[in-house]
Amino acid sequence: MANRFVLNETSYHGAGAIKEIVPEIKRRGFKKAFVASDPDLVKFGVSGKVTSLLEEAGIPYALYSNIQPNPPIENVKAGVECFKENGCDCIIAIGGGSSVDTAKAIGIINTNPEFSDVRSLEGVADTKNPCTPILAVPTTAGTAAEVTINYVITDPENKRKFVCVDVHDIPVVAFVDPEMMASMPAGLTAATGMDALTHAIEGFITAGAWELSDMFHLKAIQMIAKNLRGAVKNEAEGREAMALAQYIAGMGFSNVGLGVDHSMAHTLSAYYNMPHGKACATLLPTVMAYNAPVTGEKYRDIAAAFDVEGAYTMPLEEARAAAVAAVKKLGEDVGINMSLKDVVPMEDVDALSADALKDACTPGNPRPVTVEDIKEMFLSLMR
Repeated sequence: MANRFVLNETSYHGAGAIKEIVPEIKRRGFKKAFVASDPDLVKFGVSGKVTSLLEEAGIPYALYSNIQPNPPIENVKAGVECFKENGCDCIIAIGGGSSVDTAKAIGIINTNPEFSDVRSLEGVADTKNPCTPILAVPTTAGTAAEVTINYVITDPENKRKFVCVDVHDIPVVAFVDPEMMASMPAGLTAATGMDALTHAIEGFITAGAWELSDMFHLKAIQMIAKNLRGAVKNEAEGREAMALAQYIAGMGFSNVGLGVDHSMAHTLSAYYNMPHGKACATLLPTVMAYNAPVTGEKYRDIAAAFDVEGAYTMPLEEARAAAVAAVKKLGEDVGINMSLKDVVPMEDVDALSADALKDACTPGNPRPVTVEDIKEMFLSLMR
């Protein structure tokens, strides 16, 4: 069986990368942009860094800016209508995963109207056409939505998030500019950075991992271990490194999948609107410990990426425990509360566990998991 790898057609990295947006629009012959962002990014002038470039170049655009965290189905429906009403021919997605994921769903439905029922996009939808061209500008260093073939939409009516996987949704161009991430507060920097670490670790050990994906994931783990603390302190070097590290992690996991940490995190976000990165971070050491017995020597590599002394000479069980401890220590150092005690009511645990088991990420977990296993992991974080 052949291994497939899908990446952006083009990506720009480093301070000032957004200055390439206008040349890309002109080169591709786009006439009017649909700018998808969220209210806070508009309010605090972050989106304006991009729209001012469009205005200076005389490129018309329509702004759709009511995208919510954990974007619901209605955000997508309204966005599709807004796109049609304004006669746009490309999408500029500015924001974290919520903005880019919403843009992907809008873009897919624009060119594949038979999927206008947003729920029909769940899983691997059999779309025929590439989505409306997306130019993605991430403002957080975590989701890597700008380089993935995945997006996640919330179904509030049924209290669930559903994962969509489609090679037709990947942005054609990504502009990974750390200056667009400079306004992130420390808490958001920590949560999104730990989300990126979760992507890298789950992608590194997932059932679909292979040599090419391992290369990306291990490098991302090394960079995050070294730079996340500095990024949370708003150090320029740390922010720039995290912008690249999360993208590298996305290059990998988009092509090989994730695991049960993301399955459980999706349910926490759907039930309690818990920020996705914080949910992933809270769960990560516990899920790593669960998966450890089936990971071969890979936890040695993780421990070494965190500069654990003797990672390649200590007994394997010690190396695995050291990797888990190093990840937990990083989370604690950047202010992540590794507990669900005040988040999850006991009466929800059974439903949460059942929903997590059904999530699209669960089959990629390296160790088979049952609903009882998931329940025990939830409960261990509630004690």
